Amino acid sequence: MLRARQKTDKGDQPILIGWREKVSLPKLGVGTFTAKIDTGARSAALHATDILQVNDRVTFVVPMKGRNHHCVLPLKGMRVVKSSSGHSETRAVVETEVKIGRKRLTIEVTLTNRTDMGVAMLLGRASLGAGFLVHPAKTNILSARKRKAS
Repeated sequence: MLRARQKTDKGDQPILIGWREKVSLPKLGVGTFTAKIDTGARSAALHATDILQVNDRVTFVVPMKGRNHHCVLPLKGMRVVKSSSGHSETRAVVETEVKIGRKRLTIEVTLTNRTDMGVAMLLGRASLGAGFLVHPAKTNILSARKRKAS
């Protein structure tokens, strides 16, 4: 499994992905959903509500597809994140696994309310590492359904 900051071997070609891709968070049991790939953002952000820090753990709810997924993960720390609008927010940081295509990456994710953002997760450049190349005009390159030949 690749860690987010791990570089690919010199012989490896980067994986081409779209600016939106289907991802899953296997350890959280959330299922497959759409994430925005944002090379202008440094970190990853996940839509979460009811975020509560209890000692060295954080509990939170991920509302997805009409269900509330109650999650508990170790707290990695707190981070001040500045949005594209210039607003700064202190967020809880957790570490989890994200699956994109066939790759599984262990990444740090900040938890925040993304209700008005259109997608539940944003993956920034530090989350993806060097193993991916983002096509700015395409979506779901890795998760495109194969059409049956007629």
